[in-house]
Amino acid sequence: MKEKLLGMTLQELKAAAQGCGLKPFVGAQLADWLYAKRATSWDRMVNISKAAREALAEKYDLGVSAPVGSAISSDGTKKYLFEVHPERKSPAPSTNCNQQNYNQIDKITDNCSVKEVASVTNLKEDSVVVDNSKNTGLDEEGKNTGKNWVDNGERGDGQGVEYIESVMIPEEERRTLCVSSQAGCRMGCKFCMTGRHGFHGQLDAAEILNQFLSIDEAGELSNAVFMGMGEPMDNYDAVSRALEVLTAPWGFAWSPKRVTVSTIGVVPVLKRFLEEERCHLAVSLHNPFPEERLSLMPAQKAWDIREIIDLIRQYDFSGQRRVSFEYTMFAGFNDDKRHADALIRLLRGLECRVNLIRFHRIPDFPYDCASDAVMEAFRDRLNNHQILCTIRSSRGEDILAACGMLAGQHAASD
Repeated sequence: MKEKLLGMTLQELKAAAQGCGLKPFVGAQLADWLYAKRATSWDRMVNISKAAREALAEKYDLGVSAPVGSAISSDGTKKYLFEVHPERKSPAPSTNCNQQNYNQIDKITDNCSVKEVASVTNLKEDSVVVDNSKNTGLDEEGKNTGKNWVDNGERGDGQGVEYIESVMIPEEERRTLCVSSQAGCRMGCKFCMTGRHGFHGQLDAAEILNQFLSIDEAGELSNAVFMGMGEPMDNYDAVSRALEVLTAPWGFAWSPKRVTVSTIGVVPVLKRFLEEERCHLAVSLHNPFPEERLSLMPAQKAWDIREIIDLIRQYDFSGQRRVSFEYTMFAGFNDDKRHADALIRLLRGLECRVNLIRFHRIPDFPYDCASDAVMEAFRDRLNNHQILCTIRSSRGEDILAACGMLAGQHAASD
């Protein structure tokens, strides 16, 4: 398989050009076409000679591929389906990461096979995979519900193929892309459809960046959130490289404040992120009590939420870089005064925001979403105690694109 140019740094692109007998400036031209002009084919690179393009194409692939499907919500949210060929092995620990921590999460989810996810999450094995009617847009009688993919005919031969989803969320003056970083996820959170389907492989930087380049709104994107499929800090080397391309002057040239990276709290990698990056951080919190958090989030066993908060307190978030905490509201589980007060104590003195998220019902999960009145009371209590708190708008639920609902097309055919 040819090496991909997408995801290379400026120096790597120059080296690639030189390796094909071309001048280094051709590497700068490649960076301009790939990242600034969003070129998706060799033919568009008109200031690079045909002979040079042919020499490059013999050795390299651009790394750009069109989505194989899309679905549009009634609220304008658009979900895209991409075909990927991910690394299927468990991720190796990034530099400066503690191997013991990775061994812990391996013990918790062990790459998240159906059987093991079921044992971790106390679910029946046959409920780990969503049935076709809920994931393909067909009801029990096979009638179209309007949630199905529009297939654009770009599917490959299915050899070693997985599917990932990304979501474009339109707002008045913004177009935000919700990006996937893995095919599936090893974290095994009970309330997340991605986690229920287990870990299917690591995306490389090209497969991450391709989500930016290959959608209809590529030229309109204003922001990105790494909140799609996967745990970004469980694939940090590829995510970090994608962030470099997004924010470098020779790349997309985005300000880091246009990008938010989410994490469940992979502490050794989180420390590296906080040291190296200037992008915003979002932490999946969901419950301030460690024992209760563990009942929904197996990774709590490896990285305690209190340890995560203690680490974050060591860094400055009073300037342009922000930290937020994601808190999905489950009726009767984490939505009362006791939880609000515990959250206030946990976060007191930390410059942060809490985003309350409506839970979107999934099969074989015991809780429903808290009512609007309960969510508003929870929000007001935090705000009254100087913890900035907002209720996040729910988008794309009718096409299974809302928070916690992404599963990838492989779920429909398992």
